[in-house]
Amino acid sequence: MPDERLDEDDCKFLETAFELAQEALDGDEVPVGCVFVVDGKEIGRGRNRVNETGDPTRHAEMVAVTEMWNKYRGECKGMLQKSTLYVSLEPCVMCSSAMYELGIRKMVYGANNPRFGGVRSVGSAEKYRMEDNVEVVAGVWSERSVAILKAFYEKQNPFAPPEKRKTKNPEPE
Repeated sequence: MPDERLDEDDCKFLETAFELAQEALDGDEVPVGCVFVVDGKEIGRGRNRVNETGDPTRHAEMVAVTEMWNKYRGECKGMLQKSTLYVSLEPCVMCSSAMYELGIRKMVYGANNPRFGGVRSVGSAEKYRMEDNVEVVAGVWSERSVAILKAFYEKQNPFAPPEKRKTKNPEPE
């Protein structure tokens, strides 16, 4: 469904974030993808790689920041301060606080994340004691965001400890 808050470029970059989220889902990762953009040009992208790497910090946003740091080094922070982050789901507390610290200009994201969302749901710049100069466009393409998350949780996380996995059809005792 069209969202009047988004222009054609916003839709293009958000679509890329969702394609990356689908790649994450296909790789048995929590389906989150993101793209950083400056002046209409993609400067970095990422998708969740937590299970693949065994590193709990390899969220989509952190993967993208690492990619940008490796590519742009000293220019990275200045570029991030001019950037828009497009992400398929509200960034978690870890990623949101990093984005506020890096001073990104704008965030556009899919569904709000009431359990872990660090932009407006659970966390906020105020809670991190940081200035909130970030323009936020929240809750765009929410249905799509929720649908891809449901797809992940329906197939279950094969990397979750057995005691944390939900059984869909428990065996009768």
